[in-house]
Amino acid sequence: MYGDLGIKLVQHAKRTQNLAHLPPYQAELVRAVTREVRDLNKDVDDLLEPFQGSFDPAEDQAVAYTLLVNHISMRRNKRCLLAYHRTRTDKLEELVWNGADVIDLSGQQVRDGGASGSKGVASGDGSTSSLSPQEEDYVRQYGDLLAAYKGQWTDIDLTGSLEPPRDLFIDVRVLKDAGEIQTEYGAITLTKNSQFYVRQGDVERLIAQGYLQKLS
Repeated sequence: MYGDLGIKLVQHAKRTQNLAHLPPYQAELVRAVTREVRDLNKDVDDLLEPFQGSFDPAEDQAVAYTLLVNHISMRRNKRCLLAYHRTRTDKLEELVWNGADVIDLSGQQVRDGGASGSKGVASGDGSTSSLSPQEEDYVRQYGDLLAAYKGQWTDIDLTGSLEPPRDLFIDVRVLKDAGEIQTEYGAITLTKNSQFYVRQGDVERLIAQGYLQKLS
């Protein structure tokens, strides 16, 4: 039935809103909905072709009703496509603002899903990322735009947490090698499985990016 595939996209979008990560892009489903819109549009053209631009809905009500249903179905599918992509875009922007390495996380998510055999994590098309190529390009450009915007206020971290920290210094564990970083009290080298007692403001971004884990 027309619109069923679009509803599936909306359901995916609704689930995305409640997740901390971004699930795999539903490329096949998006293509199927797009094909349905094109097929409906072709049906409309075929119905109107015999009238040569002189169609009168009052005289051909059956055709008029068919055209109305097709137009409504096309509009519904387009709205579903827009809602799905808008939800994913909002999630991508949120992750970028939080300082997460979105492209690295999306690739890690697919690798972890493939290793565990988890359903719903891999996109099923052999992709090495849960993002579409267009989304990866969008993330890069949005990140560059955000960096340029933040560069106007070098003394303020616009992407930092709005909640004041409970403790100025925290214990952290290194989850993956991050190399040497400069802190207010000197340089430290972050090697996997090492632990440090550091100023929270110096490592907030690394925690958000998944390099460090805050220990309670």
